[in-house]
Amino acid sequence: MERFLDYVLRQLIDFPDELVIRKEDAPKKTVYRIQVRQTEIGKVVGKHGSTIAAIRNLVAAAAAKHGNRATVEIVEDHPPRMDRPPVQAQAIRPAEEPSPHGTKTGE
Repeated sequence: MERFLDYVLRQLIDFPDELVIRKEDAPKKTVYRIQVRQTEIGKVVGKHGSTIAAIRNLVAAAAAKHGNRATVEIVEDHPPRMDRPPVQAQAIRPAEEPSPHGTKTGE
């Protein structure tokens, strides 16, 4: 299973040498934790999560064939950046409605 994950993921990313796959075994369940560059996560996830969903389905199906359960998780080991203050919510003013005559209101 690890070889399958390694092969598929290396085809998706630009920096395959930085791919890390960790296998964690528990009774009747295996968790594969994958780690790639922050900029490569989107390639692994795919549009609307379709790529990672397909990978998870294949891994789960292969494990089920052997009477086990397996899942794939993406690990982000990057702590939040502390060099910037947190973003605060700001009130948003509604846009002015255009007048039916094509000029701004209040003119």
